[in-house]
Amino acid sequence: MSADTQLTRAQRDELRTVAAMIVPASGEYNVPGADDPAIQADMLATLGRDTKLVAAALDHLARLAGRPLGELDAPRRDAVAQEFRKHGGAAAATLVRVVLQCYYRDDRVLGSLGLELRAPFPKGHVLEDGDWSLLDPVKARGGTLRRAP
Repeated sequence: MSADTQLTRAQRDELRTVAAMIVPASGEYNVPGADDPAIQADMLATLGRDTKLVAAALDHLARLAGRPLGELDAPRRDAVAQEFRKHGGAAAATLVRVVLQCYYRDDRVLGSLGLELRAPFPKGHVLEDGDWSLLDPVKARGGTLRRAP
């Protein structure tokens, strides 16, 4: 069963509204907002194991708002968002992560950031060598790390 059929119509509407609040469209950078239909379709298609927490977050938002979030004026919508951030817990964090991960894998967004539109592998991305001495304090702790089986 896809997330599209697991989320109610009201939850999908709230998802679109909150996604636009998290990442609004930008004419300056010529990128869509996270409420773009293609990005929303990606969210719904890939929610998977996050569906229950996202649904819980959307229901929490609906309770705080008292009506659909999109019907609130901007100051009230912002107040609801602030309250949600304070008390939304893991469900709120999951909702924000889902919105951001789907937004930043959209080809239009990647292109606006100057990133090559390809998977990271098999070609890979080269990372410059860093300062390995930064790990010395971790190594000095000795056996406090859990050993792999």
